[in-house]
Amino acid sequence: MYRIREVDSQDEEVTDALAELHQLTFCDGTRLPDFEPGYWWIAFRGPMPIGFAGVVPSTHVANAGYLCRVGVVMPHCGHGLQVRLTRALEARARRVGWKTIVSDTTDNYFSANNFIRQGYKLFEPASPWAWQHTLYWRKELA
Repeated sequence: MYRIREVDSQDEEVTDALAELHQLTFCDGTRLPDFEPGYWWIAFRGPMPIGFAGVVPSTHVANAGYLCRVGVVMPHCGHGLQVRLTRALEARARRVGWKTIVSDTTDNYFSANNFIRQGYKLFEPASPWAWQHTLYWRKELA
């Protein structure tokens, strides 16, 4: 039914697909990320890309990856794809040698609840990097 594949973000077609998925899932004007650094995945239903995720080296926490994006296009939400994408990037982070994954959510209760279900804990970074009401998440990788 659904499959998830790590992709080469140096490939222009992949970058175009990631940008399109970003536009479809973050309709609120959230800034388009730089897809070049880090590691990226696309979720497919058949040949159609329907979700994506990315993790990059954290610039705020030592020896950590920053889960910078995870999004799933409607009507494919509710099938556990955000969890599967997050597990894929956590596995890559372990192979890279990162000890922690950090992320943030702002006014997104669905993502906050997914983080909680996946074992992420709220934390207060020494230097907050987002909005005043942003929640910061951290998961130690075993």
